[in-house]
Amino acid sequence: MVTLCIIPARYGSTRFPGKPLVILHDKPLIQHVYEKAKASYLLEEVFVATDDYRIKEVVQNFGGKVIMTSPKHPSGTDRIAEAVDILKREGYNLFEDSIVINLQGDEPLIKVEMIDQLVGLMKDGGDFIGTLAKEIEDESLFKNPNIVKVVFDKDRNALYFSRSPIPFDRDKFIKGSSNKKFMYKHIGIYAYPVKILKKFVSLPQSELELIESLEQLRALENGIKIKVSISKYDSFGIDTPEDLEVVKKCLNTYL
Repeated sequence: MVTLCIIPARYGSTRFPGKPLVILHDKPLIQHVYEKAKASYLLEEVFVATDDYRIKEVVQNFGGKVIMTSPKHPSGTDRIAEAVDILKREGYNLFEDSIVINLQGDEPLIKVEMIDQLVGLMKDGGDFIGTLAKEIEDESLFKNPNIVKVVFDKDRNALYFSRSPIPFDRDKFIKGSSNKKFMYKHIGIYAYPVKILKKFVSLPQSELELIESLEQLRALENGIKIKVSISKYDSFGIDTPEDLEVVKKCLNTYL
């Protein structure tokens, strides 16, 4: 089974322009993420998919592989899908059941164990998207709309993702008691068989996706299963300059 990782990276982030190239502990942010992926022995190749020549130059300078894509993509998933098409046209040995890992370019705290866990989830094949979740221990995170929550069935198939606290704890609301058993944070790393990736990007944006601003809901609304594996590790994406300062503090003890 061919398994590769593609890291989508664009320069023109609304909240943090130039984010992939910001220097973090003497390296560009995108290099931190790329090196985490390269540390996985379960991945055959790692690529950055970008629409910006400044990012391309930086990636090539640290020895990374890069694919230039259209600047018109509405999401990183669409960018990854184009990158897969480019690789196939260039003769790369990809099949319908080959696995593509979507690792966000702003996740320098991701652990190689998390990448390997996601690859392991996909090893037996299946027409589903794979992703990770982490149990929420701090209730303030459960209420934070910037933290995406997920609920799933007994077979770990996702039922719903939301920025709101889900599931709603009725007993806590009525009695003041709390049950943290079902509080899970979604970690935004995905794995797709190529055929499911192609199907996903062919679908129009769904109503729930637009309401919650969560593209994974497009899959659920169209009957594509998302299987969740529970990680003992957490990660933290950088969306704003303020987030960068948080990650800098984490890296002081993490690296």
